[in-house]
Amino acid sequence: MPFAFPEGLAPEVYPLAWLVGRWRGEGVISYPGIDEAAFVQDVVFDHDGGPYLRYESTIRLAEPASDELPVWQTETGYWRVSPDRPEGLSESQQALEVMLADPAGWLTLYVGAVGDGRVDLVHDLLARTASSAEVTAAKRLYGLVEGDLMWVWELAAFGNPLQSYASARLERQEES
Repeated sequence: MPFAFPEGLAPEVYPLAWLVGRWRGEGVISYPGIDEAAFVQDVVFDHDGGPYLRYESTIRLAEPASDELPVWQTETGYWRVSPDRPEGLSESQQALEVMLADPAGWLTLYVGAVGDGRVDLVHDLLARTASSAEVTAAKRLYGLVEGDLMWVWELAAFGNPLQSYASARLERQEES
C-alpha cells in the first residue's frame, strides 16, 4: 500500500509522517523493584499544521482484566525535526527533539535522530518535581516493523543502571 502524507502536515515534519495516526497494542513493564506487568497502550501522533507532531500516550495495566483497565502512566508532548544537522548523522537521518511531560512529575527533553523507519532518542534534560521518582537517565527506540510500531524505553531509576523499563508492539488503528 503506497504511503500518503497526512493532509496539512508541515513539510518540516515529513520525516515523522509515518508516525501520524492512532496506535494500540500490548507490552510489558519489567524493572527492578517493580513487579512485571502486562499493559495495553494507546498512542496518538497528530498535528495541527504546525512544524511539530503532538504526542499522547496512555498505558493501562492489563490486570486485573476488566472493562476499565487501571491507568499506569500517561504522557503528552511534542516531536519536532531540528533544523540543525549534527555531525555523525547519515544522509537518511534527521535530528529530532522530543519534549514529554508526565503527570507523575517528570519533564524529559530527548534528542536523537529519525530515519529509515526508526527513531533513536536519549535524554538531554530530565527535570522532576520534589515528590516524583528519581530518574537519572532515559533512552527510547521506536521502529516500524512489518507495519507495526515497536518501541522500548530504558531508564536509570531508583539507583539502578540504565536498562529496559517497558516495551510494546502497537498496531495502527483505522480512523473512524
